[in-house]
Amino acid sequence: MSHPERLGTPGGESVGTIAEPPHVNGTLADYAARYGLRQSAARPPLRKYIQDVWARRNFIWAFASAKNISMYTDSRLGQVWQLLTPLLNAGVYFLIFGLLLNTKRGVPDFIPFLVTGVFMFGFTQRSVTSGSKSVGDNLSLIRALHFPRATLPLAIAIVELQQLLLALVVLFVIVFACGEPLSFQMLLFVPVMALQLMFNVGISMVMARLGAFNRDITQLLPFVMRTWLYMSGVIFSLPSLMKPGSRLAEYPWLGELLQLNPAYVFVELSRHVLLGEYRNYVGGLAHASSTGQLWLYGIVWAAVMLVGGFLFFYRAEERYGRG
Repeated sequence: MSHPERLGTPGGESVGTIAEPPHVNGTLADYAARYGLRQSAARPPLRKYIQDVWARRNFIWAFASAKNISMYTDSRLGQVWQLLTPLLNAGVYFLIFGLLLNTKRGVPDFIPFLVTGVFMFGFTQRSVTSGSKSVGDNLSLIRALHFPRATLPLAIAIVELQQLLLALVVLFVIVFACGEPLSFQMLLFVPVMALQLMFNVGISMVMARLGAFNRDITQLLPFVMRTWLYMSGVIFSLPSLMKPGSRLAEYPWLGELLQLNPAYVFVELSRHVLLGEYRNYVGGLAHASSTGQLWLYGIVWAAVMLVGGFLFFYRAEERYGRG
């Protein structure tokens, strides 16, 4: 093939030559402004961003459903593991803490008490760990398509919600099998789940941004989540440990701080609405948060984390997938 500069008309005028890039006077920003150019991956205004996320709600649900189905395709039992995993965890905790260490110490209906804690804490735990990898594990998708990146941690939260809904079948079977009667109070479990979902979405977005720029966080998270579990009253009743004469009663400020723990709030709210005997038991203990306090804490945590987490993730929108 001939070089473009060697091609010409009979009159000597060259054709097909490669044009030199235009001379830019001033900065690139001035050049872009002069010709109406804009950054392709620029962060849109917040209102427009929220509208874009809402417009992709069907994609979020479809992406979450596909991811949920694909998680267990390589195992023989498949989706059954969504039920077996929390049950096996609850069985191990019951053996160690319920029988060997006797952490139940007068707590009524300890088996549904423990299973409720394990299932509801696991809902948040998986949202945190999966959310931290939601951007890093989808870099090829981010670099190939233009879409609001917030859809990724949102989809992760939906995946965990779908798994929880399946696990709730087992939870309610255990609750009723242990003698808990059906009551209208159980209907309040729906808003409890909604508040926890809001909290999970927010914290998943926080972890998604942190994990996108520092992959070492995923190595640290198992230790953080294990410590959080032990501080959240999953395997013991915090109000029981705050009774007069106990070690924790000597540090009332620590007990108050533990009761503000969001994971404890949602776990304890779930027990209050599902387990009537436990609700009555806690109602007779001093230094225990009332149901009204728990609802207030839950609403505040859900609202603050959802709004704060979304804004925190949104602020780095144009940086995801670079490098």
